[in-house]
Amino acid sequence: MIKRLTHLDEGGAANMVDVAEKPVTERIAVAEGAVVMAPATLDMIRTGNAKKGDVVGTARIAGIMAAKRAHELIPLCHPIALSAITLVIEPDQALPGMRVRATAKVADRTGVEMEALTAVAVACLTIYDMAKAVDRGMEVTGIRLVEKRGGRSGTWRRQE
Repeated sequence: MIKRLTHLDEGGAANMVDVAEKPVTERIAVAEGAVVMAPATLDMIRTGNAKKGDVVGTARIAGIMAAKRAHELIPLCHPIALSAITLVIEPDQALPGMRVRATAKVADRTGVEMEALTAVAVACLTIYDMAKAVDRGMEVTGIRLVEKRGGRSGTWRRQE
């Protein structure tokens, strides 16, 4: 059985899903991504020597701000009142680069995956923006949902 896309009506037109009848439940989503860069760029970020300032702190704030505005950026995304959004941004010498992980939480009638994914994407783009003067070859990669909990579909975890 093929499921139909929830954002399309019977005629194929895009519409916002009506969530009025859904119960309010706690919902959590975790997303991740990375910025791959030259080893020297990673060292610059780790030592705090970027000309634009605190790359990690700025990226964290940008990700939080983006999560709160996901509904303004993604056309059919519902506005929700996030109860929490956290970003962990850590260097990874093996990439080399920075790994970004966002956890979004809400008690609402709709999921919070788009907020977590938007937070990761904007945090990664902010890292790129703040370091592009020294490394235009950086690559934003691996943005994906890792886990979601709550709602009618329950828990889903990415299997590696």
